[in-house]
Amino acid sequence: MIERSDKERALIAEAERIFPTQTRCLTFDPDLNFCVGKSKGSHIWDVSGNEYIDYLLGSGPHILGHAHPAVLEALRTVPEAGTSHLIVNEHAVRLGQKIIEHVPCAEMVSLHSSGSEATFFAMRLARVHRKRDKILKFEGAYHGMNDYAMMSNQWTMGSPAFPKSVPNTHGIPRAISNEVLIAPFNDLETTAAIISQHHDELAGVIIEPIQRTFEPRPGFLQGVREVTANFDIPLIFDEVVTGFRSGLGGAQTLYGVTPDLCAIGKAISGGLPLGVLCGRRDIMEIANPKRRLQMLPYSMQTGTFSSNPVCASVALALIEELEKPGVYERLNEVGTRVRQGLRDAIADTGIEACVTGVPSVFEIWFCRDEPYDHRSSKASDFYKNIRFSDLLLQQGVLKAAEKFFISAVHTDEDIDETVKAFRVALGQLAEEIS
Repeated sequence: MIERSDKERALIAEAERIFPTQTRCLTFDPDLNFCVGKSKGSHIWDVSGNEYIDYLLGSGPHILGHAHPAVLEALRTVPEAGTSHLIVNEHAVRLGQKIIEHVPCAEMVSLHSSGSEATFFAMRLARVHRKRDKILKFEGAYHGMNDYAMMSNQWTMGSPAFPKSVPNTHGIPRAISNEVLIAPFNDLETTAAIISQHHDELAGVIIEPIQRTFEPRPGFLQGVREVTANFDIPLIFDEVVTGFRSGLGGAQTLYGVTPDLCAIGKAISGGLPLGVLCGRRDIMEIANPKRRLQMLPYSMQTGTFSSNPVCASVALALIEELEKPGVYERLNEVGTRVRQGLRDAIADTGIEACVTGVPSVFEIWFCRDEPYDHRSSKASDFYKNIRFSDLLLQQGVLKAAEKFFISAVHTDEDIDETVKAFRVALGQLAEEIS
């Protein structure tokens, strides 16, 4: 039984008074809402001292767990030389070199403060390069909180005819809806037809190579690459989730498809504000301020805290840890065991559900047929997913209302306890809906 101290209840109440958002841990049950006290490795504790096995992992960044020694060492030593300068520093240079070494499309790199910035600037670069305005994205894909990205993402309820876009929040100028075209993920025929029809209007195509937890069908990414290359339309991979989580080369290496631009973030951020944009030299060069003096097309994409040495040094330290032998093997082993444990629990309890994704990030859907894109996923009962998350939290297992994020430091004991929690939570859920 989870108990809350008076101190924690007071902090939660004060957070709800002060902050309009980011006050809850993705639960509809106020008794389960908590305030973080500390985190270490694969576990997190609330202010009252309750301990949880963490599969939220800050929405994915902590691929090596919370408070990793390499991160703490970087945070301990680097700030002594200053935290932000608006001038290039050695840590940023070394990080850029590592990105270019590992990411297939990376010929040049720019550093930013979030994944939302990286995707936004990628789209801006594509517009300058192509001298066009429209961007094509895929229905259900999430590319951050910028206005162009907040169109037809995973919170889209309706099913308009493609390629019409739908805003996912109030406050987006109506004109932006006309600048974003929508295609169905994993449907190459429809996607190719939309691109072909609108190729002379398109500045770029942005895609999550693994959309949420939908793996691309064989040949889908290759087909998108082919049709965009045919019309010289920049292909942008949003690898904020998959970059360095799917391997040192990300999904580009996993699926053998090289985009023109790529946004990276979470897995090398250590939980700090970091976004990376990388790609073809001729496109990335558009952001060089010297072009302004040369009267050439130029895309401004600077920020006060971009390339700061603290975030850069943490990312560099994490990449060096990920380069060590056995790290990805352990990550995939843990993910495979947890994911299979979830599938076994589903089968044993008889509840109607399925699992999509890859070992390091996956998701449960409460529907009969395995979804493969946004519209097929709407057959799932999302409220059962939320209830399942609440029941897991009562068992000491924390996840988002959507994905399970896996770390390489989840232990065998964590896995065993998690699988037990799956069986209890799914059993309780089956009884509630029977």
